[in-house]
Amino acid sequence: MILSSQQDIQKYSDLGIWGSRTLMDFFNIHLHDSPDTVCIVDPPNKTDLMGSAPQRLTYREFDRAVDAVASALIRMGVQKDDVIMVQMPNCWELAMLYLAISKAGAVISPAPVLWREAELSHIAELTRAKLFITVEAFNNFSHRQMGERLRNKSAFLTRVLTYPELREMIQGPIDPKLNAIPVDANDIFSICWTSGTEANSKGCPLSHNNWAGMAMVQDAAGMQPGDTFLTAGPLVNMASVGTVYMPWLVLGGTMVLHHPFDPQGFIMQIMQEKPQYTLLVPAVANMIVKHPKVDHFDLSCFRSITLGSAPPSLWSMQEFKRRWNVDIGNIWGQNEGTGIVAGLEDIPEMERRVDHFPQWGKPGANWKSRASRVVEVKIIDPEDNELTKAGDVGELVYKGPGVIAEYYKNPEATQNGFTKDGFFKTGDLFRIREGHCISFFERGKDIIIRGGYNISSQEVENYLLSHPDVQEAAVVGMLDEKLGERMCAYVVPMKSKTVTLEDLTILLTEKGVARYKHPERIEIVEAIPQNPVGKILKKVLREDIQRKITQKG
Repeated sequence: MILSSQQDIQKYSDLGIWGSRTLMDFFNIHLHDSPDTVCIVDPPNKTDLMGSAPQRLTYREFDRAVDAVASALIRMGVQKDDVIMVQMPNCWELAMLYLAISKAGAVISPAPVLWREAELSHIAELTRAKLFITVEAFNNFSHRQMGERLRNKSAFLTRVLTYPELREMIQGPIDPKLNAIPVDANDIFSICWTSGTEANSKGCPLSHNNWAGMAMVQDAAGMQPGDTFLTAGPLVNMASVGTVYMPWLVLGGTMVLHHPFDPQGFIMQIMQEKPQYTLLVPAVANMIVKHPKVDHFDLSCFRSITLGSAPPSLWSMQEFKRRWNVDIGNIWGQNEGTGIVAGLEDIPEMERRVDHFPQWGKPGANWKSRASRVVEVKIIDPEDNELTKAGDVGELVYKGPGVIAEYYKNPEATQNGFTKDGFFKTGDLFRIREGHCISFFERGKDIIIRGGYNISSQEVENYLLSHPDVQEAAVVGMLDEKLGERMCAYVVPMKSKTVTLEDLTILLTEKGVARYKHPERIEIVEAIPQNPVGKILKKVLREDIQRKITQKG
């Protein structure tokens, strides 16, 4: 399944960014050079999560599992370009499935373990997924039962495989003809999913070359060959796949898995495994430096850390530098394959790095990172005219080797998602700064970011409006020190009716909506503020809830 245009293939091939190597080829280089080096480490709490003891696998052991599972998939009838849905918590088997599915000629479609039937039904139908690989149960929820319900509703989903069956596949025989299956570097490797403004997630198909190109962008964060990489988030989207998994495949070294996030366990893993790089959300960085036992932490193993999903705190950046001599970079990116890193190479001054990004590709700018030579970003107004004056605010548009060619089977979103000259329209607003820099200004898309997960306000509102006692509804994020944001629902009840937070929770649970998308506070109001054309004034609501939280505190 090749979606990239011949023009882009030629362009990035000529630049030496895209080539003939698949991601499996990158892995094989490290397999050849260091077969008995530990390549992946399970979360220490894997027994509690999945009923299986945590493991440390060498490149040789990991490779054997990839081949065995790929062979098993072929025996099950998996064919070229079939889509396989995968929903598992972080474990080495999930990391292995990315390569095994690709080696079988198929395409992985990973989903957060928190997603439920409402989210997965859409994916299953759009992709015509053939298999669903998941766990028996996780966090008191039966994923097998949900998978069987999906299978019964789908005309294409033929089988649900759970973790015990996957473990049996890992021990199985290897097909001697496995390496004869043709996989092109421009073939789609994965279809990850947005959680943006629309009720239904959009599929982001990325090829082997797209991902390798993104790994090159991420090296602006200071990663080096042979590093130990630690992921604190779910290995299913750009945040962890793009910033940890892909650099690990390309650069080699060891990948250490963590998640669901446990503060004490996370600190212990850092001190035991001594990683050189990780990606954190600002709330976690703040939590670490504010921890009552912070004086006992040794985080000096890190060469660099990047913070993403929200603007970082200068104070926390200063504390990491003061305590452990660790430099923190600022990162912005999306599942569509965009990414900008304010790292030490391009923005050495910490005070600027906290809110300045390099405007890669700007004529006259002389950035040091490799990404600056292949990524182009600019700021445009609503009529797609480029803005150039310091202080101007507009939408960030992006062109680079990691960007999707299209949204999966969504021509309308694809048409609306790109400018006429081929730049991807990110939807986020940035301000032009002096010194060839830009800074994040505001989300152009109506989303809430809770613990690193993007939540579509429109999706949740559509569900709430289906409640018979709800006349109007709007949801907004309220600042939270631990998770970044939590969700508050503003509700106008039907006349003479009462609506409680419990009513909304019951509704969303019955509709199979992921738990992290449930509001955690309700405000009953007589009317929801709107502008003259009927658009909800979310800024007014965000200011209102913040004022109420502050007054209560």
